[in-house]
Amino acid sequence: MTSFMRNSTIIFLGLILLFSSCVTNKKFLYLQKKGDLSRKINPPDTSVRNYTLENFDYRIQTNDILSVRYQTLTAKEFDFLATQNQQTPAGMNGAIGGALLIGELVDEKGEIPVPVIGRVKVAGLSVFQAQDTIQKLANRYLDSPIVKVRLLNYRATILGEVNKEGSVTFNNNRVSLMEAIGLAGGLNELADRSNIKLVRQVGSKTEVHYINLLKEDFLTSQYYYIHQNDLLIVPPLRQRPFRMYFGPNFSLILSSVSFLLVIISLTKK
Repeated sequence: MTSFMRNSTIIFLGLILLFSSCVTNKKFLYLQKKGDLSRKINPPDTSVRNYTLENFDYRIQTNDILSVRYQTLTAKEFDFLATQNQQTPAGMNGAIGGALLIGELVDEKGEIPVPVIGRVKVAGLSVFQAQDTIQKLANRYLDSPIVKVRLLNYRATILGEVNKEGSVTFNNNRVSLMEAIGLAGGLNELADRSNIKLVRQVGSKTEVHYINLLKEDFLTSQYYYIHQNDLLIVPPLRQRPFRMYFGPNFSLILSSVSFLLVIISLTKK
């Protein structure tokens, strides 16, 4: 084998490894529309396209934890609420600025306990509907009370090719899937954005869906918003083995191949 052929073989192998490890912009850019990757620049300060997002109001379900906060200006009623606060197990609530903060677990019947009133069914209601329901009941016993209800444990778990795996807890219950990924540090360069697995609990069933974040059509998807306890699994691109293992050892591989070709060439003389 001549020196020229040997060098050509080494260069050829190097090019194969190089191009096999490349990730094009087409596999990296979110929410693409035809022409987005071209050199054409859209006019500034103009609306290119419009989308109508799907309406989404999260419905409370069993095992959710709700914060129910009561406020009142009446001293007598404040003392009563403070007494209720002391009777609730430690770690479940706290009095902040004259307000009673309660974290209540929604039981299997979809109910939570409310002081004096008793158990109130909230499963199947939105957070604002639950707030209105408890507000109407509180009006019967308190003088011009203000009731505020918040969902404390709205979360999703994101695993795979993200910069920070784990569970993410949100401050509100209207969070898009892309916001959730952003809170997890975003996807890394080796993430397959076209084939993200979404595992979602719907009642007693578990559904599996696959989502393509490279297409702008995702803005109209029914999976645009995160639901309680969603699981996102981000798979790697096929280039991952080359970038993770072959790339860092590229020079060693070429040296080994070159040495092997030299040995073969010498043995044939």
